[in-house]
Amino acid sequence: MEFLLSNSTPFLKVFKKYAINTPKRIAHFLAQLHEETGGFIRLSENLNYTPSGLIETFGTNQISAAQANLYGRTSQHKANQEAIANIVYGGAWGKKNLGNTQVGDGWRFRGRGLIQLTGRANYQAYKNYSGVDVITNPDLASRPDIAIDIAGWFWSVRYNLNPIADSNNITSITKKINGALTNFSERVKQLNYYTSIDTFGILKKKAKPRTVNNKSKTDYSFYNPFTRLLNFSF
Repeated sequence: MEFLLSNSTPFLKVFKKYAINTPKRIAHFLAQLHEETGGFIRLSENLNYTPSGLIETFGTNQISAAQANLYGRTSQHKANQEAIANIVYGGAWGKKNLGNTQVGDGWRFRGRGLIQLTGRANYQAYKNYSGVDVITNPDLASRPDIAIDIAGWFWSVRYNLNPIADSNNITSITKKINGALTNFSERVKQLNYYTSIDTFGILKKKAKPRTVNNKSKTDYSFYNPFTRLLNFSF
C-alpha cells in the first residue's frame, strides 16, 4: 500500500484516463500489478535464475541447457543477467514474439514497470501511443509515474481488459498479462484483498485530503448511485 499511497495522484489519473473506473476493475488491475512486481517492489525484471530455474521458466526453445549452466546462478558464479536476457529474449524467438531485431535488444528491452513491459515492439507501441521515448531511454519505463501509465495503457488499450474484469474472469486476465498462470493463487489472494478495501477512496483522500464539516451529511464521493462509476473529481 505504501507505493500506492506515494503515487496516489498518478494512479487516480490512470484510473480515469483508461476507464479503470469501477471497484471491480481497480481490484483486478491492482491484483495483477501487485503480483507482477512482488508487492510493488520490483520495477525492473529480475533475471537472477539458477540453471534449472531458467529451463523451467523459459524452456529449451529459448535457452539451452549448456547456456543455462553457463550463465545461470550457481554456487561458483553469479547469474549473468544481461547475457540471459539477450538469449531468452533474442534470436529468432525474440524477433518473432517481441520485435527484438538488434543485438542487445533482449537486455535493453527487458521487463520494466508495473506490468513488466518487454520487447522492442511493446516499447515502440507505447512510444507511438504516448510520445514518451522509451526506445531511446528504456529506463523511463521504470519511473513510477510512467510505469503506472504504461500499466494502464497495456491494460486498457493494448489488451482491453476492462470487460474481462467486469466478468470477474481472473484466469483470462492472468493469461493475457503473464502469458501463463504463474503464481495464480497469489493473484487470487490479492484480488480478494483489493476487493475488500476501498482503494479508490483511500487514494483520493491521500491525493486531496478533505475536511468534513458536517459529519451527519452522507458523503457520496465514492459512488455515483446511478452508474456505479467512481467519481474522479479530485
